[in-house]
Amino acid sequence: MEVEWERLLAADPELAGLFSDDADGAARWPTGSPRPSSWCVATSRWRIRRRYEPAERELYVETVLDSGLRLRGYVDRLDVAGSGDVRIVDYKTGRAPDPAFEARAMFQMRFYALVLWRMNGRVPKALQLLYLGSGEVLRYEPDEADLLATERKLAALWRAIARATATGDWRPSPSRLCDWCDHRPLCPAWGGTPPPLPAPDEAAQPGDAAAEEAPSPRTQDL
Repeated sequence: MEVEWERLLAADPELAGLFSDDADGAARWPTGSPRPSSWCVATSRWRIRRRYEPAERELYVETVLDSGLRLRGYVDRLDVAGSGDVRIVDYKTGRAPDPAFEARAMFQMRFYALVLWRMNGRVPKALQLLYLGSGEVLRYEPDEADLLATERKLAALWRAIARATATGDWRPSPSRLCDWCDHRPLCPAWGGTPPPLPAPDEAAQPGDAAAEEAPSPRTQDL
């Protein structure tokens, strides 16, 4: 890839700014110095891309569960084998998580797997998270039990959201991610005052289990 990059630079020197981490946009890579992080991500992505040829890219998927909950999202890459087996692939620009957090990272992939299973009746063969920052690959093979558990978890999450919407009881959950949250100044956990909530939907009043479980149709994106 570096040979091709040098050829492109010779034709258009302004391309150097594309992978610069310097404030002024200039590319300064002395011999032997590490490349900027953006360059490392791009080269990692290029190496991975050469090994696989996807059947679909940025594939929009959507399904409605029996509860009325609509699930939808975009799959980065979908590989389909000659046997019909499906592999769902997602790219992450950072580094692979600590093993203790792998299950949490894979939840997004189970979400996609559930949607595809409900769409075509076939459990995806494999799930892959490709971490471009470190070049690592996190793999998992789901089964029906996994996806049924994911469906139950999503239903429970949505019921909790419906209750919070109806009651106005939105409880903060502080974490280290708060340091990057634009809403922190408005968050009660940090001394802020949130804006007033809109009036709750009359079809989902507290205590109305049917309304809470199946207002039509609800949507959860990922």
